[in-house]
Amino acid sequence: MMMKRLIFLLILSPFASPFVNADEDFISHYEYGQMLYSYPRGVSCTECHGETGEGKVIAEFRDIHGKEQITGPDIRNKTLDEMIQALNGYHDIMPRYYLTDEEIKAIHDFLKEKTKRRNSGRK
Repeated sequence: MMMKRLIFLLILSPFASPFVNADEDFISHYEYGQMLYSYPRGVSCTECHGETGEGKVIAEFRDIHGKEQITGPDIRNKTLDEMIQALNGYHDIMPRYYLTDEEIKAIHDFLKEKTKRRNSGRK
């Protein structure tokens, strides 16, 4: 009985293809970028770069020079090439995430779109 069902499905599959959009993704490019920005490899970019990449203070401390801050930089105006170079490099503070160029592009596009939406009053 199982074999008959399998043969039946195989015969019908060419006829079903016009009704199935194989190009449709489970999540949008924006949502993929948002997911990666939130938790690329377990550590959120928002912790240092803020909700929209605006940058933020990571830590404040006092030393012999007075009050000091460690900040995550504003990354909203970075080009895709700058982001790829930064994410593939080594830093004193930021961990290396080992993201692919496609993943970095999704994050870059997410930040650009989120900034545009915020500036136009949309979320």
